[in-house]
Amino acid sequence: MARICQLTGKKPQSGYRVSHSNRHTKRKFIPNIQKKRFFIPEENRWITLRVSTAAMRTINKKGIYAYLQELRKKGVKI
Repeated sequence: MARICQLTGKKPQSGYRVSHSNRHTKRKFIPNIQKKRFFIPEENRWITLRVSTAAMRTINKKGIYAYLQELRKKGVKI
């Protein structure tokens, strides 16, 4: 499975590891993706998503149903 957040679309980025002598070597910045089950009381069902921890914080702040409605308006399929 790809390390992509299903809600925010975050995925690995490439960059450089820079040493003290300023040598550059390739590296990857990997997002913190977690597998999490959410209960949606308005739909009376559970969903399992692979989400970043940043998306989890947004869900805790806004609520899962409001966040999903916001994403559906933007055109994200869930």
